[in-house]
Amino acid sequence: MLKIIFSGEDVLRTRVAPGADPLWELVLSLHLLQGRSRDPLMSPWRQAVAHGLRTDTRAERYRLLLALNPPHGYFPDFLTPFDSREGFRAGLEAVLGTPVDMLRRDLTLLSEENALPSSATALARGEPEALSHLTDSMARYNSLAVTPYWSRVQAAVEADRARRARAMLDGGAEGLLASLRPTMRWGGGVLEVLDYPDTRELHLDGRGLLLVPSFFCSRIPVALVDPTLPPVLVYPVDRLAGLTSGGAGDGDPAQREALAALLGRTRAAVLHAADEGCTTGEMARRLHISAAAASQHTGVLRNAGLLVSQRERNTVLHTLTPLGRAVLDA
Repeated sequence: MLKIIFSGEDVLRTRVAPGADPLWELVLSLHLLQGRSRDPLMSPWRQAVAHGLRTDTRAERYRLLLALNPPHGYFPDFLTPFDSREGFRAGLEAVLGTPVDMLRRDLTLLSEENALPSSATALARGEPEALSHLTDSMARYNSLAVTPYWSRVQAAVEADRARRARAMLDGGAEGLLASLRPTMRWGGGVLEVLDYPDTRELHLDGRGLLLVPSFFCSRIPVALVDPTLPPVLVYPVDRLAGLTSGGAGDGDPAQREALAALLGRTRAAVLHAADEGCTTGEMARRLHISAAAASQHTGVLRNAGLLVSQRERNTVLHTLTPLGRAVLDA
């Protein structure tokens, strides 16, 4: 179990990342790809990515990247720098600039339980060519395994952010932390990550905690090993919302305008109501329609890939997918 120890200041400084973190998604997708997850929602993705890697004429380029990201256990902290919050390129630049002592420490720790290719030796020495090779393979893998699915990743993460925002509005920072159940338990100034593979404590010491919702994170939340790095906790979101869009999120402007014209007045109003997150009951009251009608309209929009719906106890929260936002803005 991982226990994260908060002071009163830490609770106040806890926040949710502004969106999906590109390097965390890349790294965690590698773990998912190589693991034994039987999640049927991810089977088409795994098959497509595995085929892409097999048919790449320069498949050898991925050998080091795959070795650095085993399906279970430790993986290097330097692969997910804090700078990646600013975007994929900023994250890669941070990886390129990793201090040699951090490279050596992380790779030594990884090699204790994993066999690494010979190229890891040059990487541990911080040789520019080795770092460039690594970031090039990260960019290549990202274009194959993450970029084509990015709108789906964003849809699922934005739906989760809306859920956390609602928890924050209703219960403050402590309400936000309490909303992370069932994989985590909050109480007495301690956030416990259940089923964590190691037993350790992380003292925030006034730095607060950045919560990072992740599409590719598996069932168990992930934290950095080095306690001196900015405290981050990556946790899984509901993938179903992101994957049910059927890839429709990349329609052209003309298609989006046609969809908007076809919605009709009530469904357009439902879409507007869901812009910042809205429950079925709130939608019914706001639009002066019955709860049954609100449920029916949200169901149609959800099936079209325009809305994401998440149940929280006795309520269902509806938020926009990227396609839904595009239709709203058309």
